[in-house]
Amino acid sequence: MSSTPAPVSRLAPAVLDRARDLVAPVLRKAVARLHPEVRRVAEYHMGWREADGSPASADTGKGVRPALALLSAEAAGAGGAVSLPGGAAVELVHNFSLLHDDVMDGDHQRRHRATAWTVFGVGAAIIAGDALHTLAHQLLLEVPGKEGRRAAAALAQATSAMIAGQADDMAFEAEDAAAVGLEGCLAMEAAKTGAILACASSIGAILAGAPPAAVEALHDYGLHLGQSFQAVDDLLGIWGDPARTGKPVASDLRQHKKSLPVVAALATPEGQASELPRLLAADHLDEEGLARAADLLDSCGGRQRTLEEAGRHLDAALAALGRADLAEAAVVELTTLARFVTDRER
Repeated sequence: MSSTPAPVSRLAPAVLDRARDLVAPVLRKAVARLHPEVRRVAEYHMGWREADGSPASADTGKGVRPALALLSAEAAGAGGAVSLPGGAAVELVHNFSLLHDDVMDGDHQRRHRATAWTVFGVGAAIIAGDALHTLAHQLLLEVPGKEGRRAAAALAQATSAMIAGQADDMAFEAEDAAAVGLEGCLAMEAAKTGAILACASSIGAILAGAPPAAVEALHDYGLHLGQSFQAVDDLLGIWGDPARTGKPVASDLRQHKKSLPVVAALATPEGQASELPRLLAADHLDEEGLARAADLLDSCGGRQRTLEEAGRHLDAALAALGRADLAEAAVVELTTLARFVTDRER
């Protein structure tokens, strides 16, 4: 039986700081290559500078993806340094997606700071995102040997899957949740979030020239970790504390997202027979309507099913690490990191 994500220490794993310290100079050097007008938007978005160009002390994110890249190289028996182009590249693609997501969703804040498009304009934010995407692939193609080309191909495949998942996510907003179905929702989330974390979790091993079995095991670890992460994100999108998430109460319901709790609740007889379909179909819900919809999603099983899905994929992620001959110390850190990123009531 799958477990729900286990509570863990609220202290961040040490590998996050270690990876951030190692990859930060690589990221900064790469972004410095951009056109000055593009660079200032990118550096603002990354939390390095204020809008006027002065140094900033903003939140730059946890750096989970570079940490996964670092640990995947170490799991394959290589030094962490070999992972740095991969960790930087995946982080650049992640930030490309965030810049575009903020525009598409109309979000005004990210990490408790004004989003780039609200400061510099929609066009500038889109171009900055495009530049980060291109820069990511340049970094990998500059790595000597076949490993760099393989890593670039893996990142391109993951980015393509992520974009397809985001396209489905947007299309689902206009569809009936019953038409989306559980399988459609889970496939969308595997592509939207799982693909990039799968790439981050295996790209260090690819750059290290690891055997296919090790790369595949690490890839599957990241794929399931991404799906567990997304399930928890879906819970926070409805029941999360705005002070922690930085988004309004029931933000996913406001945007008519067909997230896992919504689709799972409507898949039950109780959900179909309740007033839930009518509430979710409304063009606009006031605060009372949003609270009622959230309560119905819970009582119709959407919350519990999503928790179970998060636990099932976390279990699968950790099980994948046992399928190959990986360095024990790195496996321990990958396990700790997986539990940390799926325990997001922090």
